[in-house]
Amino acid sequence: MGTADDVMPFVTSAIGAYGGSVLAKTMELAADTPVARGSRILQRVFGRGDARSRQVIERVAGAKPDDEPSHAALRSAITEAFRADPILAREVAAMLPRVPVTAGDGTGVEPPR
Repeated sequence: MGTADDVMPFVTSAIGAYGGSVLAKTMELAADTPVARGSRILQRVFGRGDARSRQVIERVAGAKPDDEPSHAALRSAITEAFRADPILAREVAAMLPRVPVTAGDGTGVEPPR
């Protein structure tokens, strides 16, 4: 489940910023921010979204930030997509930055130690 866990800070940031319309966002995708990266990841994994993926995204969008069941459902949907298409998992892993990511400070980048 490694890559699915790695993408969660990005995809939850994007959902937090755009809500259920995250799969329709295109203008902001050129930016190299955690939110833009999360949007690109979600669009790569889910495309324009079938009913199930839109439902999972809407659930996260409407949830509190610490709502682990909603995040677990999203993580599970991403993991399922990766299992169905191992190439997709590698493509999404390549979209991740090479530095560790944290969700806490807003920058999306962990400071050097």
